[in-house]
Amino acid sequence: MPVTTMEQTKELLINMGPQHPSTHGVLRILVKLDGETMTWAQPDIGYLHRCFEKLSENKMYPQVIPYTDRTDYLSAITNEHAYVLAVEKLLGIQPPERAEYIRVLMAEFQRICSHLLGLGSMALDLGAVSAFLYAWRDREKMYSIFERITGGRMLYNYFRIGGVRNDLPEGIIGTPQDGRDKADKTFWGFINYLDSYVIPEWDVLLTGNRIFQWRTQGVAPLSSQDAIAYGASGPVLRASGVKWDLRKNVPYSIYDRFEFDIPVGKENGDCFDRWWVRVEEMRQSSRIVKQALQWLAENPGEVMVPKLQRYPKPPPGEVYVRVEGSRGEVGVHLVSDGTQKPYKVKWRSPAFTHLQLIPLLAPGFKVADMIAIIGSLDIVLGEVDR
Repeated sequence: MPVTTMEQTKELLINMGPQHPSTHGVLRILVKLDGETMTWAQPDIGYLHRCFEKLSENKMYPQVIPYTDRTDYLSAITNEHAYVLAVEKLLGIQPPERAEYIRVLMAEFQRICSHLLGLGSMALDLGAVSAFLYAWRDREKMYSIFERITGGRMLYNYFRIGGVRNDLPEGIIGTPQDGRDKADKTFWGFINYLDSYVIPEWDVLLTGNRIFQWRTQGVAPLSSQDAIAYGASGPVLRASGVKWDLRKNVPYSIYDRFEFDIPVGKENGDCFDRWWVRVEEMRQSSRIVKQALQWLAENPGEVMVPKLQRYPKPPPGEVYVRVEGSRGEVGVHLVSDGTQKPYKVKWRSPAFTHLQLIPLLAPGFKVADMIAIIGSLDIVLGEVDR
């Protein structure tokens, strides 16, 4: 019998965003639905253009640092680290040893802070309000420590070409015996609080929660082959079973001096694996922070290269430097023409790369699963629309 008009089906094209609260920024995603099942999805970016790369061509080298904070504004220290390493490579200078340890300490502390918000916002998107509030509570403690060191709570302008702006304030390292009452006052206080309370709380609230597992396990698996082919990095790549971490595989700064492990998920990492890897990475960052604190407590010294020009002129040339950011590989291609301003700054954004995975991951899953997919990729639109 011929199909009647009432029996025919049509795909429905809907817009998710650009102001949807679960898009983690100003992002629009076009989705085609067959019932509630996604058959096609396409991200549409450009609503939050920052003009970062072009602005950098009109600033002195040190003046670019505050702009790097505002790309991935949830992991500002990481961006500063990548940029100053690139300029130092052009100049051929090496920061003092104490400055290197402070940089690693701050970068790993920032990684924990970033993962807390990434995990908390994903939990909120899936309906776990309490977990998000707890993440916000713990980040406030970290912000208090950041503020005491840098003067800023979220955007820092703390790393400098040749070192860091100032040494750590007296007493902020604390002692290994510091407890929860000093979690917002000393590094040791927060790290002990993180290990003994925060991460175990996440394990009980969500990682071991049956409802959360149902919402994330088996959703949007990404094979190791596809992860590599699409240029994935960081937690997204490691969740797919690829044991690759720039801090281990291509060490920069002084990361080769630290002992830590690389958490990896299954070969076909799903939303749950991407969640789990970030939780485990907080544990490993805690290990690195403890080692850095022990060294810093015993080794005073300078934190800046002496007699460095305020506005240096690197010789003509180009470099590419990459670091292991909170969301993946952050790369800086820096070109010098011998003046006080960079000729070109090209920023390699992990969030931009991972956003390209959505057309691969979404088809075949329910429209409600798009929330889990975006949360598991942990994108920040500031660096996508850089």
